Amino acid sequence: MLGDHRDFDWDPAMAADIFSDAFFESLSSSVRDIGDAESLPPACYVDAGFYAFEKEAVFNHEWLCVGREEWVKDAGDYFTTHIIDEPIIVARTRQGEIKAMSSVCQHRGMLVAEGHGNARGFVCPYHHWTYGLDGHLVNAPAMEKTCDFDKKAVGLPNFKVELWLGFIFINFDADAAPLAPRLKAVEEVLIPYDLGNAEGPRPGPAAKYAWNWKVMFENNNDGYHANRLHHGPLHDFVPSALATFPDLPEDTAGYYRFNGTLHADASFNATQKALLPVFPKLGEAERNRMLFANMPPTLSLVITTDMVIYLIVRATGAETHEMDTGILVAPGAMAQPGFSHKLDMNMAAAFEIIAQDLHVDELVQVGLRSRFAPRGRYSWQEGAQRAFNGWLTPRYQETWARLKTLRSPVTV
Repeated sequence: MLGDHRDFDWDPAMAADIFSDAFFESLSSSVRDIGDAESLPPACYVDAGFYAFEKEAVFNHEWLCVGREEWVKDAGDYFTTHIIDEPIIVARTRQGEIKAMSSVCQHRGMLVAEGHGNARGFVCPYHHWTYGLDGHLVNAPAMEKTCDFDKKAVGLPNFKVELWLGFIFINFDADAAPLAPRLKAVEEVLIPYDLGNAEGPRPGPAAKYAWNWKVMFENNNDGYHANRLHHGPLHDFVPSALATFPDLPEDTAGYYRFNGTLHADASFNATQKALLPVFPKLGEAERNRMLFANMPPTLSLVITTDMVIYLIVRATGAETHEMDTGILVAPGAMAQPGFSHKLDMNMAAAFEIIAQDLHVDELVQVGLRSRFAPRGRYSWQEGAQRAFNGWLTPRYQETWARLKTLRSPVTV
């Protein structure tokens, strides 16, 4: 079972300077008030051993966004994805239920599905073991002479599923607490955008990046760099000085930043104004700011008055990750004349801004490998980074306290 310490590939001897009480106690400085806090140690971004530890501390037990509900709109619809080397299928059954399961055939390990589409079930191409849309084993050819083989006892391992504002989340931990109650504070500010009913085209193939998932996650909600790295007509109307970081309950499973704009209905394009229909339920406050929300460890939202860019970050290694990038617009917007042309104007500006971010992220990862990589101090405009640390650090420290009792402790 995922999350069981017996399945956790961790050896304290591999990095005594990292896997020690002193190291994990040092993380507490990253969750001080913003004026006193410092960034996480560089090892958290580059060390393969720490990434192995992080799988248990974060990914084995947290809710992971894998896609949108409309990707499996009809019975038989499915899509595949992966995170931390786990191949995943998400499918809608004939009864209308969304199921998430391992894509690994329980015979010899072959993947039973790739890509996305519509199917009556999943047939392993290797030996034709056949599974239903819920993962149960339907047929296993020529297994009648195999001793004590019971088809009913075999199936694709299922994962917990939860829907939130149209996003599909899974959890490898069968005992995980529900997600939605811990996202009430974030959901409250998202209500006017009606994300559950928003629509958008299916994202293209995921992009692959050569830097740690946290580097991407931090950049996705960093107000400090906005008017510096992105200085110019495509971003100056969203000044860093108008960033605010609301206080949230300690158990909130996410965080967000408001960023005021210099005029109403601001949007990332050459006109600086919304080109697509504005989300109809927005009030005056929403129409004079942008919203940046993170639900770690996988989902980031960049929200303007006429468009939402959602980013699904999927860790694939200590210094690699993949990211699905999609958009959401108000219901009916896609059917309006000129939609594709207006969207192209928005995305042309977005891609120019994103290109600047990607270049920086790549070089940050290079810098984090250096012996001179710092634990830097924060500006008040980096409140989202402090919030991210506040989400990560307790998980790191609690997991260390639990795991170090299971094996020989490191000498400190």
